[in-house]
Amino acid sequence: MIRAFENLKNNVSKVLTGKDQLVEYIMIALICHGHILMEDVPGTGKTMLAKTLAKSIKGQFRRIQFTPDILPSDITGIEYFNPKSETFELRIGPVMTNVLLADEINRATPRAQSSLLEVMEEQQVTIEGKTYPIKSPFIVIATQNPIESQGTFSLPEAQMDRFFMQLSSGFPSEAEEKQMMHLYREQEPLETIEPVLTLDEICSLHDEARKIRMDETVEDYLLHIVRATRNHEWITNGVSPRGTLALMKAAQAKALLSERSFVIPEDVKEMSACVLPHRLVLSMEGNLHTTRQKLLNQLLEQVEVPVESGAQHR
Repeated sequence: MIRAFENLKNNVSKVLTGKDQLVEYIMIALICHGHILMEDVPGTGKTMLAKTLAKSIKGQFRRIQFTPDILPSDITGIEYFNPKSETFELRIGPVMTNVLLADEINRATPRAQSSLLEVMEEQQVTIEGKTYPIKSPFIVIATQNPIESQGTFSLPEAQMDRFFMQLSSGFPSEAEEKQMMHLYREQEPLETIEPVLTLDEICSLHDEARKIRMDETVEDYLLHIVRATRNHEWITNGVSPRGTLALMKAAQAKALLSERSFVIPEDVKEMSACVLPHRLVLSMEGNLHTTRQKLLNQLLEQVEVPVESGAQHR
């Protein structure tokens, strides 16, 4: 397991430098069948990262460039009448894939954005009353530019909650950027990527993660974090039950990647930072004084961490 994870990190390092933690979190989302929202400025490697992930797991990759005029049928597919055959034919949209990059999702209208809701939650599409399942693993990596707001449509709370985690790759350090220059000087590194995991192995890891044990004290710690977000004067809407389950699954996957059969409080605390903040809705006063990430960090410091949890499993 750990060898496959290291191989995946090595693959990404051939294309993008300094992304080890980001790769780990994406791997966790993939194991949990979760979707990712990446908020970053253009040119930081989001598309390249998604392509590398798809090649590394020998999966299909599709990209949708979201624009104000994109239609739901452009995303999910459409049934149309073919005059030559005089029959209705199905044209499946780009969502029927393993790794879907939804580029600049906030440039599409709410109607087009909502077409992803069923796909992300149910892993299926409905066209003209017929349902078509999407094979596992399936992950949506949606991107949005945090700087530009003109001509964009903010994602509704319901859709934000369907993203398993929100990540940001950020700018590389000077040394990492220099290494990147060396990588791209004479070749296109993406062309050298070979698969290191199969789709079946990803599904097996999903099943293994579900078996990871969580002591009752760790369960209570997780719940105390979640409930703290629902009882703060600066938070209008705290973490939903869907968010509770997402944090539990992320902590299990984190333990699996750490080659443990049980979850420790540190797993819960670390994964809270990328699984919970985007689910919070701050009040007007909250937005004036802080950010969702900073507020969650404060709550994490206030919630008591259990001691000796997991010791019985060692």
